Amino acid sequence: MHSSTVERYRFVSIVLPLGLSDLVLSEPSDPTARNTEMLRHLSGVLSRTAPGVRHKVVTHGLNLGGHDVSNLIIAEGCRPWAMMCRTACSAADTAHVPATMKAATMSAPQSPLSVQTIRTPKPGSGEVLLKIAACGVCHSDLHVIKGHSTLPTPIVLGHEVSGHVVQYGPHVDDATRARLPLGSPVVATFIMPCGQCYTCNTGKEEICNKFFQHSRTKGVLYDGTTRMYTLDGSPLAMFSMGGLAEYAAVPVGGVHPVPASIPLVDAAIVGCAVFTAYGACKHSAKLQAGENVAVFGAAGGVGSQVVQIARAFGADRIIAVDVDDARLNRTLSLGATHVINARSSDVVARVREITNGRGVDVAMEVLGKPETFRQAIDCVTDGGRVVLIGLAPPGTSGEIEITRLVRREIQVIGSYGGKSRRDVPEIVRMIERGAIDIANSISTRYPSLEHANEAYDALAKGQIAGRAVIKVCPS
Repeated sequence: MHSSTVERYRFVSIVLPLGLSDLVLSEPSDPTARNTEMLRHLSGVLSRTAPGVRHKVVTHGLNLGGHDVSNLIIAEGCRPWAMMCRTACSAADTAHVPATMKAATMSAPQSPLSVQTIRTPKPGSGEVLLKIAACGVCHSDLHVIKGHSTLPTPIVLGHEVSGHVVQYGPHVDDATRARLPLGSPVVATFIMPCGQCYTCNTGKEEICNKFFQHSRTKGVLYDGTTRMYTLDGSPLAMFSMGGLAEYAAVPVGGVHPVPASIPLVDAAIVGCAVFTAYGACKHSAKLQAGENVAVFGAAGGVGSQVVQIARAFGADRIIAVDVDDARLNRTLSLGATHVINARSSDVVARVREITNGRGVDVAMEVLGKPETFRQAIDCVTDGGRVVLIGLAPPGTSGEIEITRLVRREIQVIGSYGGKSRRDVPEIVRMIERGAIDIANSISTRYPSLEHANEAYDALAKGQIAGRAVIKVCPS
């Protein structure tokens, strides 16, 4: 079958009950002569499929027996035809994706975000296009806004998203298409592992080489180019996938299905807040049941998730440390057993009092501040672990007493995030069974991209308890 013939038609191959394989042929004008020509091509292909497999060809129809054909998967047994079919399907599936979209862009550090109309991104090799339902409001974006980053501008921020799969890029394999069917609700993690570099292949995908070399330093994806362009074709950098936009192209290693039982807008916070906290508790702290934990910055988006996950992992005393009583009290509903206001209490003395003089087994520092780093060091027991999660402006350092670190075997561990492909399915299961409450973790839901500046202003002023999300295309 020649490629010129394939491009004139839309093909979808599905498997119905009883193993019946159906090939669906559709074309807008559906001229009889061309259908006859295509049926002759198909008959040749069908003659080469596995013996005993029955086939049916249906012309000019996108719904068969109640099945939404456009969302189903290419059948086994038609492999030569399926490979040619895939190109035509991809082209046809772009019909409902608009050529332009809205995105919140930042022209330079310290400047406000501006909602503009830009080109809709096209997914590259091994990527999917998502229609964004919601994007989380995170301090990492705030670091870029304040100029604490080497990322170029103009840029589209937002790295914690939920949405629907609407298009596949080239070379998305059958297994991924089965895992991420068109139309399926998904979340995307801010770390988008390439799955091919040294760190990914040695079990450390949270520090994926390609992610840091391309996304975190240059604002591009793994072929070295952006997916975001202005209407005149000028490139826009991307913070991870650039989630403050109606559509985003994301490498498939960072995209994961979520069940309909989880509200999709709320699910956006899985991509960073929950994901980062889970990675810190599971992989960095290796938190065990019965251990005592202190969380510095517990009232924020990531800190509140550390509290929840510590509870889910069976921690005994969970001590939430922050500077606002109202925000601290919210952590009690998430699993904190004690709260400490660092503005009105001696944090180290109070932690020692709560733990009967022993100190905590694990101190989680989520703020990236030298003073809370030192407090975390001083709060842990002998042999304890200090896990650093919070980002700081470039050049920021923290002091540590070397002799105590050595003699008392204090461990200081950096933690950047979770392992996307391994951890997100487990996080989703924890949400389903109620071990993580994402709805209660979100204090503010902004109604549209036009509220992005309002959201980040509130975050900078410490007015957001837990997490906030911005609705983009929630329906």
